[in-house]
Amino acid sequence: MVENPNLVEHLAHWGINIANLEKTEKSMLELELELNTKSNEWAAMQESGVKLKPIYGPGYTGMENMGNSCYLNSVIQMLFRTPDFINKYYEGADGIFDKATGNVDPAEDFNVQMAKLGHGLLSGKYSQPPPPESNEGPPGICPQMFKTLVGKGHPEFSTKKQQDVQEFMLHLLTLLERNNKTQINPGECFKFKIEERFQCGTSKKVKYLTRPEVILPLLIPMDAAVNKEEVAAYEARKSEAEAQGKRLESDAIVRPKIKLFSCLELFTQSEVINNFYSSAVNGNVQARKTTRLATFPDYLAIQLKKFMLREDWVPIKLDVSIEMPDILDVSMLRGDGPQPEEELLPEPEVKPPVPVMDEAVLTELENMGFPPESCKRAVFHTGNTGLESATAWMMEHITDSDFSDPFVPPGTESIGFTPNTDALNTIIGMGFTQDQVSTIVSKDGD
Repeated sequence: MVENPNLVEHLAHWGINIANLEKTEKSMLELELELNTKSNEWAAMQESGVKLKPIYGPGYTGMENMGNSCYLNSVIQMLFRTPDFINKYYEGADGIFDKATGNVDPAEDFNVQMAKLGHGLLSGKYSQPPPPESNEGPPGICPQMFKTLVGKGHPEFSTKKQQDVQEFMLHLLTLLERNNKTQINPGECFKFKIEERFQCGTSKKVKYLTRPEVILPLLIPMDAAVNKEEVAAYEARKSEAEAQGKRLESDAIVRPKIKLFSCLELFTQSEVINNFYSSAVNGNVQARKTTRLATFPDYLAIQLKKFMLREDWVPIKLDVSIEMPDILDVSMLRGDGPQPEEELLPEPEVKPPVPVMDEAVLTELENMGFPPESCKRAVFHTGNTGLESATAWMMEHITDSDFSDPFVPPGTESIGFTPNTDALNTIIGMGFTQDQVSTIVSKDGD
């Protein structure tokens, strides 16, 4: 995204006084907060109207809201329920503190701050019953130092704005890997591999690809609701009330109820891929793609994709209730890899042609602030059909894990990389070995 530090001056040149402007459109976060308020979702999560008995002690420590920090608090509370994080940053906290050197400010030491968090959440020291005469609840902990450290230098997490939980978890797992290169990384417990199977529609030959992931995104099949009749009746009452200028009470809302298993079933369904390069016919064909899990993590983190576009392109958050079972059979997600009766697509002997992209649409998308690589994906997968279809594709896939990764046309992913000979010789002349240079050049894309 392009930021203009002199925006106020540039607008003033055209007679626009930004101080007198009024914000009229709501951001995605504001829309989500509004929906949560209107749909009584926050009250449901807080179990409003139910008399609850507070519990105290180790593992029952809360976290203060440090200003729109719910995303951080929820991720941290979840992580410190897993044995990997407990072992590393609570039971191993003394060792981390002992190894901390005086050369590094503890406020800048990631592992020290994580250990401090572990002690605060799990020791029970900050989860004590208040005095009988006190009306205040337990104070919990306020990890402001940790929040400052993990957000340092980040354009979003360094602010006090509302943030996305999935994005923060990915950011935190990256920091964990970066700060535990020679030590045990507890974030490994979330890692797994996705298996993608492509079958050429012409030759029927197949191709398998795998990629690493830490979160499994799931779409929500609205047509799989188990209470369709009740939802339809509620919508009729709501329309009738609105026609009379009235509004139903928030506790009268009837949400579609969808089983988590239905979301997993949708994930396992195959999809059609157009413009797939098939090395068997040396051309683009229609292929069928099936996605499974090549490996399973110790803990499977799931992201329910509640945002979608209406027909008028307005982004909305689905107001649904996902039924979470106590026990979930995920054997249907297991990938088996190439089968004996399958014939694999051969490696292409020649480099496939570079797909033609509509440069005008690419430019328009980039001007909207989308990453260049995701713009290429959108234009390619919509077959150069124009800005409208490309933008719609963007909004549907904006949470994909590979959204901003370098774009590779489907069917060409496994083509080997051949380093440029001149580049190799130049760098070898600087004193590096050929193996070192080949690795560096291949990672840099020649």
